[in-house]
Amino acid sequence: MKRTKLFRTVAVAAMATMMITSCNNQNAKMDEKTPVQKSEQGLKIAYVEVDSIMSQYNFCKDYSKVLEQKGQNIQNTIAQKGRALQTAAAKFQQDIQANKYTREQAEAVQANLQKQDNDLQILQQRLGNEFQTETDKYNKALRDSIQNFLAKYNKDKKYTFILSKVGDNMLYADKAYDITDEVIAGLNKEYKSSPKKSADKKK
Repeated sequence: MKRTKLFRTVAVAAMATMMITSCNNQNAKMDEKTPVQKSEQGLKIAYVEVDSIMSQYNFCKDYSKVLEQKGQNIQNTIAQKGRALQTAAAKFQQDIQANKYTREQAEAVQANLQKQDNDLQILQQRLGNEFQTETDKYNKALRDSIQNFLAKYNKDKKYTFILSKVGDNMLYADKAYDITDEVIAGLNKEYKSSPKKSADKKK
């Protein structure tokens, strides 16, 4: 069942493609912090650690819990109905062996069990689609919140590029250009004061 891992994986991928990137190929490892300066081309570049946002941005933490609960509820519902169907099927087999049904009765019970199985598969598909829709909604809200914050944040900072660092996708990154802590602090401040937060958590 798709749950928190799905949300985190999709959200990380969505953020990685959402944030502005450049194609400057560089080499090696993370350096100690040095004064931030413009390059010879006049570019001012910064980057954000996406994994840190996913683990420290309160929006992500809150809605990871929401999605985990929804996923668990779906799993419990499907499992409960599946067990009931298995029990009914087992009883049907016992009754067949005990010659409790006429041929017509057996065919009717078997048809009903088949219908229940089909209904269960349809329910599982529907709930899975609803869960995916909910995940997409939260991922969009996540992208929007980060984009909106960075747009305001960058009015003063004037960065030409703000890159997203996910795992080893960047071969080299000078820590002087790491603005992750500032971005997370700003995101959490806005999220804490957002009037939509309470309403969203009740849904």
